[in-house]
Amino acid sequence: MSEDADLVVEIEALGEKLAAAKTAITRRFVGQERVVDLTLSALLCGGHALLIGLPGLGKTRLVDTLSTVMGLHGNRVQFTPDLMPADILGSEVLEKGKGGTREFRFVPGPIFCQLLMADEINRASPRTQSALLQAMQEKLVTVAGADRPLDAPFHVLATQNPIEQEGTYPLPEAQLDRFLVQIDVPYPDRDTEREILLTTTGVEEGEAHQVFTAEELIAAQTLLRRMPVGESVMELILDLVRACRPDDPSASEAVRDHVSWGPGPRAAQALMMTVRAQALLHGRLAPNAQDVIDMAGPVLSHRMALTFAARARGESLSGLIAQTVRQFDGVGAAA
Repeated sequence: MSEDADLVVEIEALGEKLAAAKTAITRRFVGQERVVDLTLSALLCGGHALLIGLPGLGKTRLVDTLSTVMGLHGNRVQFTPDLMPADILGSEVLEKGKGGTREFRFVPGPIFCQLLMADEINRASPRTQSALLQAMQEKLVTVAGADRPLDAPFHVLATQNPIEQEGTYPLPEAQLDRFLVQIDVPYPDRDTEREILLTTTGVEEGEAHQVFTAEELIAAQTLLRRMPVGESVMELILDLVRACRPDDPSASEAVRDHVSWGPGPRAAQALMMTVRAQALLHGRLAPNAQDVIDMAGPVLSHRMALTFAARARGESLSGLIAQTVRQFDGVGAAA
C-alpha cells in the first residue's frame, strides 16, 4: 500500500476508536456532545483545556471519566487561596539514613501525572498559578535546580466558575494562552437533564470503561499531525486570526474599536491542530472551512481582550468573535 493509503487506513481506524471512546464517556457524562468533542480535541492535540461553567454541570465528572476512558493516570488539585507551589510541584525533604548520613529526597507533587484536574484554578494566588506555566509549556518542572520531566502524555484540564469572583485571582494572559481551548459548559437542555436524572439518581450508575492506553493516545497525537490541511483552510485560519487583531489592516471597525489586544501566532497553531481533531471526531480525513469557523470561539475567546470602554458598554468577546466569523460564513457554506 502507498503511504497515502496507509494514512487513510490509520485515520479511519482511529476514528472508530474515538467513536467507541465517546460512547464510553456518555455512560457517565450524559449529553453535552459539543463539550465532549472539544475536550477530546484538546487531548488529541496534546494540549490543555479550560472548562468554564457553573457548579453542578458535571465538569469534575467529565474529567474523571476521561481519565478512565483514555487510560491516563489522573490527579485532582482543589485550588485554594492558601495553596502553595510546593503543594503542586512537590518538594525536597531531608532524610536521615541508617548510617547517620543525611540527604535530600524529592517527594513529587500531584502534578506528576498524565491528566491533572486543576479545580477552580482562579482561586489560587498568582504565585501558585505560575507553578503550572513551565509544566504546561515544557512538560517538565524545575525544583531545587533540577529539571524533572513529567509523565507523557501530560494534560491539564482546569475548571473555573464564571460567576463567583470573590476571593479569586484572574488568570494572567500568559497562562491563558497556554490553554489550547476554552470550553464553555452550558446548562443541559430539558431532554438531557431528564436523562441525567434517570441515570444518576438510581441504585446503579453507568460506568465508563477504558478504550485507549497512554501509548495509543500518544500515537493518535502523532497521527493527527500527519493529517493533511488544504491550502484554502490554512488561508482561512490566517485570515480569521489576523482579522481579530485591532492593528491589522484586515480588522473590521468593530474589532479596532472594541479589542484591546488580539490573538497571537499560538492561536493560529491551535486552530491548525483543533480543526484536524474535529475532522477526526466527525469521521473525515481532512478538515474543512466549517471546522475553522466552528473552532473560532473556543480557540480565540481567551486570547483576546476588550477595551475598558467596550466592557462598560456591555460588549462581549463571544459576540464580537461571532460577528467576525460571519465575514467568512460564505466560505464555510461553500466548503
